[in-house]
Amino acid sequence: MANLTIRPLADRVIVEPAAAETKTASGIIIPDTAQEKPQRGIVRAVGGGKKDEPMTVKVGDQILYAKYAGSEIRYEGTDFLIMRESDILAII
Repeated sequence: MANLTIRPLADRVIVEPAAAETKTASGIIIPDTAQEKPQRGIVRAVGGGKKDEPMTVKVGDQILYAKYAGSEIRYEGTDFLIMRESDILAII
């Protein structure tokens, strides 16, 4: 994916969520209404951080985030989440 022209401020990051699972491990197809919201994604843009707290994630990191973290945005036809770095649980 090309670099985003959006630049988040302070301690915020822009994340591209992973696609929802459409099949179980045993091969059962999950209908759209029963699919869970993914909790992992790839960092696409990073803010500058706060004065006393530098950012620990960087562009390209795969992350796990809280279930209801961030705000959904649509930019150039792609869905993204914008969230605070504190909503990120782990870097994979």
